[in-house]
Amino acid sequence: MSTFRVSSNATLFLAIFVPVFWLVFFGSLTAAIFLYEGSFFAGLPIRQLRWGAGLFYGSGVLLLLFTLMRLKRVELDRDFVYVTNYFKTYRYPYHNVEKIETSDFLFLGFGVIHLRDKGSFGRRIPFVRSQKLYELFMDEHPDIRARVSP
Repeated sequence: MSTFRVSSNATLFLAIFVPVFWLVFFGSLTAAIFLYEGSFFAGLPIRQLRWGAGLFYGSGVLLLLFTLMRLKRVELDRDFVYVTNYFKTYRYPYHNVEKIETSDFLFLGFGVIHLRDKGSFGRRIPFVRSQKLYELFMDEHPDIRARVSP
């Protein structure tokens, strides 16, 4: 039995590439600011610049941790929901899935899988859904749509 991907191809870009690029680029910039030995940089006192850079980097890390880095890739079949973070994959039977909520934001469709019991990625598993693939799977499997739709 084959699985059917319902996550968008943008998931890899949003969950892996953007955070790694952001962390490396702004981490290097922040480190350079902290290693700078002058007392002023571009007319700003270095102490204030260090505080600003540290706060900017720290808040960016927290924002990424609670948004993009939580996104997972999701595949479905007749019996299970497969969830991966591209390093580990876990399988959840439908009787453990309470519901799958979907919503749209700008040009992206989002989904959240709510589990009855805590799974390896928690009780709520967010993903960027491919609207076309998700609807195609649900149209072909109305029994699953009835079980997981709120």
